[in-house]
Amino acid sequence: MARTRSARSEERRADILRAALEVIAERGYRGASLGAVAERVGLTQQGLLHYFPTKEALLVAVLKERDQWDTGGLRTSADGWRLELLASLVEYNAMRPGIVQTFSALLGESVTDGHPARPFFTRRYAQVREEMAGVLRAEFGDRLPGGLTPERAAPLLVAVMDGLQYQWLLDPDSVDMAAAFHDFVALLGSTDDTDGKDAS
Repeated sequence: MARTRSARSEERRADILRAALEVIAERGYRGASLGAVAERVGLTQQGLLHYFPTKEALLVAVLKERDQWDTGGLRTSADGWRLELLASLVEYNAMRPGIVQTFSALLGESVTDGHPARPFFTRRYAQVREEMAGVLRAEFGDRLPGGLTPERAAPLLVAVMDGLQYQWLLDPDSVDMAAAFHDFVALLGSTDDTDGKDAS
């Protein structure tokens, strides 16, 4: 019986997180209310507070859950990320614009002082840069073909992934996010062969 109650509680919690993601996508974090989320899952606001005591707690849970959805089946604890899996992730994101839109909107809002998501994104980007440096080192060794170290190239890789999402969200008919990322990966593996050549 205890396991049944626990399973029901986890199921309801998952429903709340999905509803919160939808409401934030529609209204933004500041425009989203606990009451709106509660109504969407058939709870009172007080009932919702049983699962998430504050709006900030719900937001952080949404962001963590989004990262779980993001990496589901694509990353293993043994192998970590590889470049081809990152390309698969970009293709996967192109099939779920609502989640990408919510994440991007929250990322944009989080740069303001005092935003509750700012600590989450600050920690997340530090971790992601470290992971991407590991990806690049596994692929290219201690130096990329163009001469950069994995640590110097990692922020560029992260910036391309997130920057492509913004461009794609604004103009999906003009920006092929997956193809553009494949092009960037090709650039990472290219060398600057102009050294010592006549530029004329």
